[in-house]
Amino acid sequence: MSLPGAVGAADGYAGRLVCSAKGCRADATYGLLWNNPSLHTPDRRKTWLACEEHRATLGEFLSVRGFLKDVVPVGELTDETV
Repeated sequence: MSLPGAVGAADGYAGRLVCSAKGCRADATYGLLWNNPSLHTPDRRKTWLACEEHRATLGEFLSVRGFLKDVVPVGELTDETV
């Protein structure tokens, strides 16, 4: 599975799932599933990764725009949700 936020050994993080918040390098614990209805089909889901600290702010950003569809633990993410 290929996730946004998965960084490679060249970045010094060797495959960790990292929070999508700007400048954050904490391990991601949640996947925020979203779509922009003006760009994506209703069944399409994009994924942002979030650490515990940024889950609320990233979720709020998506929610006020009507984009947030679901929040799941990273362990529940699959190729279909990415």
